[in-house]
Formats: sequence, C-alpha cells, structure tokens
Amino acid sequence: MSTTPPARTGVTLDVDRSDAVYRDWLKEAVRKVQADANRSADTHLLRFPLPEEWGIDLYLKDESTHPTGSLKHRLARSLFLYGLCNGWIRPDRPVIEASSGSTAVSEAYFASLIGVPFIAVMPRTTSAEKCRLIEFHGGRCHFVDDPRTMYAESARLAAETGGHFMDQFTYAERATDWRGNNNIAESIFRQLALERYPVPTWIVATAGTGGTSATLARYVHYLQHDTRVCVADPENSCFFEGWTTGDPDVTYDCGSRIEGIGRPRMEPSFVPGAIDRMMKVPDAASVAAVRALERALGRKAGGSTGTGLWSSLKIVSEMVAEGRNGSVVTLLCDPGDRYLDKYYSDSWLEEQNLDIGPYTAAIESLLATGVWPG
Repeated sequence: MSTTPPARTGVTLDVDRSDAVYRDWLKEAVRKVQADANRSADTHLLRFPLPEEWGIDLYLKDESTHPTGSLKHRLARSLFLYGLCNGWIRPDRPVIEASSGSTAVSEAYFASLIGVPFIAVMPRTTSAEKCRLIEFHGGRCHFVDDPRTMYAESARLAAETGGHFMDQFTYAERATDWRGNNNIAESIFRQLALERYPVPTWIVATAGTGGTSATLARYVHYLQHDTRVCVADPENSCFFEGWTTGDPDVTYDCGSRIEGIGRPRMEPSFVPGAIDRMMKVPDAASVAAVRALERALGRKAGGSTGTGLWSSLKIVSEMVAEGRNGSVVTLLCDPGDRYLDKYYSDSWLEEQNLDIGPYTAAIESLLATGVWPG
C-alpha cells in the first residue's frame, strides 16, 4: 500500500520556522565570535634550548597567549560557531559543558561575548584558579564527585533548562576546519617556514577531547608532509590502551591528575587511525618536565604541557642516538599560575605520592649528555 499522501490541487505545503528576531540575534552572535578571531594575533613558537651540535630544534607552540589563556580558546571558538550555525545555541538559553577547566574558561568567555548563560559541569577536584576564571567570565560551576558522571549530568541540565549541551568530547574533531583556515596545524607550519627544518619530524600533542591531535594529523596527511604525530597520554587515561589494543570500549575507574587531558573513556573526537605513535607518561614525569621548562625558559606551564614535553624530549633522545637532524614541535597548553597549588606545590606532590626526582635527573642527564638514561 502506498504511503504517499494524496496531492492537494492548488495547495502549496510550506512550513516556515524562521524568526526575524532570532535571525538578527544569530547574525550578531556569529559576527562577535568571528570578530574575536580577527582581533587575535597568532600565538608564539618558542625554542627550547638544545645543544647546537645535535642538529635538532625543539619548539613549543605557546597557546597560553590566547585571550582566555589556553589552547582551548581555539576549540571554544569553533564549538560556538558550530553550535550557532547549527541552530543549537539560542538566545537566553544556557550553554552547558562537561569540562575539567580550560575549555570551560574559554566557553564562559564566548558565552558572555554573545550574552547567553554558561554552566560548567566539572570534577570537584578542579583547581580553584580555574573555577575563579570561569566565574570571572560570568559562568557558573556545577560540581560532580565522580568525573564519569559529567556527561550525563550535563545532558540532564540541558534538558532541564532548555539549554544546549556543547559536548566538546563529541564535536571537537568536527567543529574545527582541519584543512586550514588558520587552525593550529597551519599556524605551526607557517611559523616554521624560515627555520632550518621547516617541516617538523614530529609533532607531539596530548589528548583531552582528542580534537587537537585529529586536526594536526589530518592536516599533515592532507598536505602530504612526512611529519609524524605522537600523542602523549597521562596516567589514569584510556587513550593509550584503546589505541594499542584497538578496543574503543576501554575505560578507567578514576580521573586524570593532569588537568585538561586524559579521559576515563575513549572519546568520540579521538581519531586513533590518524596518529602515528602514542606514549604513556607517568604523572611524576609530567611534573618534572614542566619544572624543567621553567628552568629553561623562565615560564610556568600546566601539567599537560609537561606530558607533551616529556615525550618530545624522549623523541629528541632517539633522534640524537640515530644521528638524525630535524625539528620537534609540542604545545604549551596553558599557564602554570592556574596550578600553583598542584604541580608547583611540593606538599601536593607528597599528598599524591609522586616522586619527581628520578624524572628530573633523567631530563638533566639527557640535556647534558644527549643520552636518555636507562
């Protein structure tokens, strides 16, 4: 039996859901978000000092210089444009995000920019400074005791308020234009153009959503570069195990101590097939690396920077051992002043039973001799 409705002669079926007031609001909101990008200069590419005779250059892409102080500013801008242009973000309705901090800080900024409420659903252990920054930008912090419940709680709040759950962990890899358009990968290659090794041998990223590593790897493949992409994963995170075993259902029972990266489940925005290598990095090594960064450059950075820097130094040691020249790029994800009570606190290290001594010694040995100990 046909299910086609009968034709009605002379009748045009037409449903118009447009609203002039909403469309005016939408155009102005998109303009404001795009204007933020237009006002922002590119972030710096810093050199980490290595012995000249090694013939290897190590760089850190300093994402802490964004208006909200982290790599997540790029992501938040992309997510807001994606949500606005899809019709998901509406006037006077809250945007809700599951975030351990930096994404929420950046999304609170963009929510304030376009005049909508913002609620960050986050673990109760999130640093006090990140909570202060979210509230500074007009957002509200909603805490959960179990990090694994962040997603469900965010969805519940969105349903209860009529708001939009941004869901960075699902949409990070698709909201960003990975082919170019001044994304982080395009920026890195442009800034390396006049360096002695303009095409890096390795780019090292860390994974929270997985969106940054996906953007970097896709861009490299799209431009047909020989660059390899490595993802550094902290303790209490499932990305390394999921990548090595090919199991998308692998989970962890506790959250990462390195804020902003590491997840208890394989996130939809993590694209394992695009990346070339993964390293599992002890949390004590991440802390030792950010402290080594401060000694080398006079800059404090968050723990995720240390995770990437530790893996980068290990790759540098392999290149030295093999007699290969080239460049390695990693990310300075956010500033260390957000974590003074954690990664720069000896009492916190003692509470967490983290001994950074052996890892500090390993870094110092590498920089002095070119040989990775052990």
